[in-house]
Amino acid sequence: MYDLLLLNFGNVWCCLAASPPNNTKKRSSGVAAPPPNPHQHTLGSGGSSVRIVITGAQGQLGSTLARILADGHELTLVDRDDIELSSPEAIDQLVATSADMIIHPAAYTDVDGCARDPEWAYRVNALGTKYVAMACRRLGSPMIYISTNEVFAGDAGRAYMEYDQTGPINAYGRSKLAGEVAVREILRDFYIVRIAWLFGGERNFVRTVLRLAANPPSGGLRMVDDEIGNPTYCPDLAAAIVRLIATGAYGTYHLVNSGACSRYAFASEILRQAGHHDLRITPIRLADYQRASTPPPYSPLLNIAAADLGITLRPWQEALAEYLTTLA
Repeated sequence: MYDLLLLNFGNVWCCLAASPPNNTKKRSSGVAAPPPNPHQHTLGSGGSSVRIVITGAQGQLGSTLARILADGHELTLVDRDDIELSSPEAIDQLVATSADMIIHPAAYTDVDGCARDPEWAYRVNALGTKYVAMACRRLGSPMIYISTNEVFAGDAGRAYMEYDQTGPINAYGRSKLAGEVAVREILRDFYIVRIAWLFGGERNFVRTVLRLAANPPSGGLRMVDDEIGNPTYCPDLAAAIVRLIATGAYGTYHLVNSGACSRYAFASEILRQAGHHDLRITPIRLADYQRASTPPPYSPLLNIAAADLGITLRPWQEALAEYLTTLA
């Protein structure tokens, strides 16, 4: 849907599109809605095919999920050219897919853009999610809603567990939390999956740091040292989401690579692993970095609930090393 990117030091959730798998199809709008279907709604049902809609299919996470789920399932990939999710018309259009489940990573993720136009952020991230949830209710199908660490205030001084008190401090976080509220109000069968600091596609923080390293400013790089989160590798996240869906254990989850760091520490590790040992990098504070949005300063996520189901993600440093090999 909204494949926007923030290349400064905010969350980066979207990247360039991947080619759709061969067994996927596009949906046109305006088709009459069928009655709810009785099909199996998990991925762990002895190999049976499941009809799955993936929103934001040209985004970083959506395209990765499509590649993983293409084998053995019937996918309908939705982006903003197919269905405008911020419109109520999206409800009938999604119902017309007869989906057994809808995975909803589509979002307006330009956090500074959200700060400049909070009403549009609300329409896309809150009302758009509401319409997806309403379609799932009519279909009798579960929904997987991708949320964010920015639903938290970042002032607790510790990592956040799944049912800790939320309290977003910016328009992006408020719009995503409103989406969570809509899902919980409308549906019984849902997964809310909070993620953070996604990397792994064509455009993301890692590539930005490497591009700067290839042609560094005269004074070296300057990176924020007092914004803390979890770098998360997109293929690891997508695989964890698929495993979670297979459990049928609905609820709220945090799926991030293990470990937390600052933007400065993340950039330093990128440079170290990429062999840029001599490049100067200077830590700065959030207060010294002017931007429209205010990120939560300390918002690492703890994976407690999914870990109890046996679903964990490896340390982010290991995931980064794998990703760098794909760029060599």
